[in-house]
Amino acid sequence: MDLNASSSDFCNLSWFHERYTHLHGWISLFVCIFGSIANILNILVLTRREMRSPTNIILTGLAVADLLVMIDYIPYAFHLYLYRRSRRDTFTYGWTIFVLFHSHFAQVCHTISICLTLILAVWRYVAVARPQQNREWCSYRRTIFAISIAYVFCPVLCIPLYITTEVRKQIEVLDSNGMSVNMQNRSLIDYSNATNTTLYFVRMTETAANHNILTELNFWIYSVVIKLIPCVVLTIVSVKLLQVLLEAKRRRRKLTNIHEENFDRKKGCRRMDKERQTDRTTMMLLAVLLLFLLTELPQGILGLLSVLLGQGFFLTCYMMLGDVIDMLTLVNSAINFFLYCTMSRQFRKTFNELFCKSWKVPKNNGKQIFLENNGNVVVNHTVTQVTQV
Repeated sequence: MDLNASSSDFCNLSWFHERYTHLHGWISLFVCIFGSIANILNILVLTRREMRSPTNIILTGLAVADLLVMIDYIPYAFHLYLYRRSRRDTFTYGWTIFVLFHSHFAQVCHTISICLTLILAVWRYVAVARPQQNREWCSYRRTIFAISIAYVFCPVLCIPLYITTEVRKQIEVLDSNGMSVNMQNRSLIDYSNATNTTLYFVRMTETAANHNILTELNFWIYSVVIKLIPCVVLTIVSVKLLQVLLEAKRRRRKLTNIHEENFDRKKGCRRMDKERQTDRTTMMLLAVLLLFLLTELPQGILGLLSVLLGQGFFLTCYMMLGDVIDMLTLVNSAINFFLYCTMSRQFRKTFNELFCKSWKVPKNNGKQIFLENNGNVVVNHTVTQVTQV
């Protein structure tokens, strides 16, 4: 059975690729601009003194990695999707070097983001399931060390990507406008205006092309190690966190009944409020993990199918969905700000104090306004109107 042929017949998405590619540039530009601003705001808020905690340090490292992905993709979107020009001006050596750098840099930064998401899940599980050991196991020093390991280890993990791709030149016949000439109708070609032009593309290296094991190793690392294994681990940790949350909710109900019969109600209320705040933080981080699973799992499955089904599936399905895969990555890198704002009261409070405090006019209740009249202090009970920008 020819797997390549069957996969070609089974999954031919060239029609979808042709339609979506016209929209991808503008959509990705909007997501990247918003995501860059959002991640900068995340960094500014999470690094405030009152926000410092091991969890927020990880979220800060995550925001930095996501910000780098956003910034790197903006010129890439302009180059390939928005700034339309001739092939002679598009596939120059300089721009192709940038595309090669983009493919490596974006993959490394996103891999760092994935690794930090794993660390975040484990740290949160320890905080909820093992609160007695949390300060020792997930201290500031160990958190910073884990983040540093992620930023050092992930570039090493992506080495197969570096050694399997390179810039290769290709000679094409271009017309006077720098566009490709249709060689099938040679009788219609005006050779007086056509020229042989050297263009540059990112291609597989000759070593990788001649040894399929390097290409397959690259896909195994991408689909299994970077995508599927983290998804499996996050699924297990997320299920465990949900079990702990449900158990804590049941325990809190019992404690509520006990404290109703106890005179020391203030202490019990403070304890329950702290537990509820912990639950809200855990739910927010679970939302971050769920978003990660929704965006990363399809990419891992497609990569694994490309290894199992062969070159046919890769060319007719995986490559045709390349822009969608990029968009999933960009959305995953840009949307955390919404989750923090909607699910974290402390984040909203710090954000308001940092950015919205200067917009507000101090309130005046107007009940007692002391005026000085010829040395006498008078009380004016007129209610003043409070304006707020």
